[in-house]
Amino acid sequence: MSAWPEVFDELVRARYPRLLAYGRLLAPAHEAADLVQEGLASTFIARARFESPAQAEAYVRRAMASRSIDTSRRRARDRRALAKVWLERPTVTDVPGSGLGAAVETAVVALPPRTRACIVLRHLEDLSVRQTAEVLGLSEGAVKRYTADGLAALSAVLSAQLPRETAPVRLTTREVPDARPR
Repeated sequence: MSAWPEVFDELVRARYPRLLAYGRLLAPAHEAADLVQEGLASTFIARARFESPAQAEAYVRRAMASRSIDTSRRRARDRRALAKVWLERPTVTDVPGSGLGAAVETAVVALPPRTRACIVLRHLEDLSVRQTAEVLGLSEGAVKRYTADGLAALSAVLSAQLPRETAPVRLTTREVPDARPR
């Protein structure tokens, strides 16, 4: 029984439940089946020659153990990197101000990402619609729409924060004497 397809079929048919139980010992239950599949794939990918399903099972178990160790190391490394980034992230006081004022900055940050990008590029970086579209990979119409939506949202948020006048403002014009001869 040296042909790998027969060994593979026999291994999966007869020993899959045992491999799955072994996978549950190595990884969380919801990842056990994936671990078995990865072990089978890595063992049989090169069409290795095995004398028996037992020999193939030993290789699959070793592959599963190696994958489990690699995964746990990768997760630990990712957790350390995330913790480092989290601890080193700048606080609001560490970031230099944009000069817009806290209310405007807060309102801009609250905008959806594309809308915010269009507002910043169009009105703070002073790019044209075409330049903004090129930078963001959008159509010019989309840039116009996002910009209009962003300005409307900013207007609504910021006008709600402005103090209300109690009396209407009167605009007066100075009377200019008529310079025409009479």
